[in-house]
Amino acid sequence: MTASSAAPVPSEKGAEVGRRIGVGLMYGLWKPRVLGAWRVPATGPVIYAVNHAHNIDGPMVMGVAPRPTHFLIKKEAFVGPLGRFLTGIGQLKVDRHSADRTAIGQALGVLADGGVLGIFPEGTRGEGDFASLRAGLAYFAVRSGAPIVPVAVLGSTDRPGRLIKALPPLRSRVDVVFGDPFDAGDGSGRRTRKALDEATERIQKQLTAHLENARRLTGR
Repeated sequence: MTASSAAPVPSEKGAEVGRRIGVGLMYGLWKPRVLGAWRVPATGPVIYAVNHAHNIDGPMVMGVAPRPTHFLIKKEAFVGPLGRFLTGIGQLKVDRHSADRTAIGQALGVLADGGVLGIFPEGTRGEGDFASLRAGLAYFAVRSGAPIVPVAVLGSTDRPGRLIKALPPLRSRVDVVFGDPFDAGDGSGRRTRKALDEATERIQKQLTAHLENARRLTGR
């Protein structure tokens, strides 16, 4: 299946390679504590909605999640060898400043193939509190019918590392909390602007509630 003649849908095999690399790196450098991974549906399309406060949040989820994940990642990261590596492990390059039809087609293709799509719904790295959501998450969820699993990454920004200031301290604990899957749509199948706005509102409430619960659960 292809999203367009020039952009084939990335294979799950590549994403599984990325997951295995992530397992080694994340558990080797830090001490992830994973809660609620059993909530992730074992098969079928799923969208991870991940808060984004630090650069390691994506790789951390990729490494600890129970299924291989295809993340939508800003095109600026796809430079030189890193770009080739990200493409090789099934990650999706997206232009955040335009309606990127290629990325949209590839993301929908991942879901149509029963895969897992990872999205940072805030659009860019920030406070990681889901306070400002973009409409992209609602679009993918309503269009595909895939359930959303909220994911909270906590502890990655607690304090800078001594050796590398841009990373959390080596061997420090990072919590990753998976929430209950939910449907963003209202069951009508509508994809109008109003339906997407309402879906975005529903999503924000669910994600905010999950983050509050995750903080209570982990004491962070």
